Amino acid sequence: MANVLEQKVNDFMAKVIAKNPSEVEFHQAVHEVVESLIPYIEENPKYKEAKILERMVEPERVIMFRIPWLDDKGEIQVNKGFRIEMNSAIGPYKGGLRFHPTVNLGILKFLAFEQVFKNSLTTLPMGGGKGGSDFDPKGKSDNEVMRFCQSFMTELYRHVGPNTDVPAGDIGVGGREIGYLFGQYKRLKNEFTGVLTGKGLEWGGSKIRPEATGYGATYFAEEMLKTNMNESLKGKTVVISGSGNVAQFATQKVTDLGGKVVTLSDSGGFIYDPDGIDTDKLNYVMNLKNVKRGRIQEYAEKYNAEYHEGQRPWGIKCDVALPCATQNEINEEEAKTLVNNGCQVISEGANMPSTSEAVEVFQNNNILYGPGKAANAGGVAVSGLEMSQNSLRLSWSGEEVDQRLHAIIKDIHETCVKFGKEDDGSVNYVKGANIGGFVKVADAMLAQGAV
Repeated sequence: MANVLEQKVNDFMAKVIAKNPSEVEFHQAVHEVVESLIPYIEENPKYKEAKILERMVEPERVIMFRIPWLDDKGEIQVNKGFRIEMNSAIGPYKGGLRFHPTVNLGILKFLAFEQVFKNSLTTLPMGGGKGGSDFDPKGKSDNEVMRFCQSFMTELYRHVGPNTDVPAGDIGVGGREIGYLFGQYKRLKNEFTGVLTGKGLEWGGSKIRPEATGYGATYFAEEMLKTNMNESLKGKTVVISGSGNVAQFATQKVTDLGGKVVTLSDSGGFIYDPDGIDTDKLNYVMNLKNVKRGRIQEYAEKYNAEYHEGQRPWGIKCDVALPCATQNEINEEEAKTLVNNGCQVISEGANMPSTSEAVEVFQNNNILYGPGKAANAGGVAVSGLEMSQNSLRLSWSGEEVDQRLHAIIKDIHETCVKFGKEDDGSVNYVKGANIGGFVKVADAMLAQGAV
């Protein structure tokens, strides 16, 4: 039976690859999901008959456009813009915008596909989408970023709206970029609506939104420890990659819960501080990255910490690892190193940061592995709460939003346990997240017919 199912997975993937050539990240994301789903679909033929999975891997709409803009020298620059509207069965398309030179169609399709399952798991009425551009905000002046964002939104505004598609931020798109994008949308549409999330608190944003992804990944790690080992993060040594928004607030929440974060990184390398990155040190990192837009190496110089140029932090001994940087940042060898060094828990703050081979290593060694679609759903969950506040014309307190976030993460964890419980009592969180996210969307698609 196992060989038959494996052949069905291979046959399905062959069709996906033929239809979407060269989109390797998309192939990886789909393969990881269908490995869990095809056995479940075989047991539930209504999904097979309606070709739900075949429909879910095909975006409902792909928008690609040119973005011309003027740099500070008065020269015209041209970038590509994208929006992948993947699935709207349970609500408006919802997912971030990424501005980074690596952005291409395949990466955005992988992110949009993951987003469908992630948004479903939050229990909030949100479909899945993703977008962005190959524009690089690094090294650009505020005026250049503003002119780019205005040109980007001059096309995108036709395709988004509070009940149609609600983008948010992602890599390269923070509060500054969201502000410029929202301003141009408001100017073009002559209306003030919740078309974007991650807005400033003064103009429709939600408290805890910047913190949400990092907090959520930390809460998910805590839930895995509590459920499977009857332990908590207190006293645990934690390795974190990245030093942007997600990594910063994961560090903050780990510290609040009694853990010790010893690493952060950026594209240049990573710092290792065996004494731990406490609140004062984290405040320095936030100023360094969010205001000065400096490099993490400066932390090592200020606090006499180790700096490992051109390396990632997975060789550092730890109890818990929170990858919070980017996709495929833990490979097979690094996964083996984490296991050999005694790591017990992986909770993904980034999207698909572990390669397929790395995930296999974690699962074969009974590591508590929380995949991104479950573990980092806190960001989009609070985006959904921001949409609710915008619709109600209300603003909730930080404490209320954090409580709602914590409750949503607990619900996601319970869903993963429900659908991922194995015969030996262990929890396959990949299987649980994939099936749990699939069922809600699939049932909605069945109800809505062949659309």
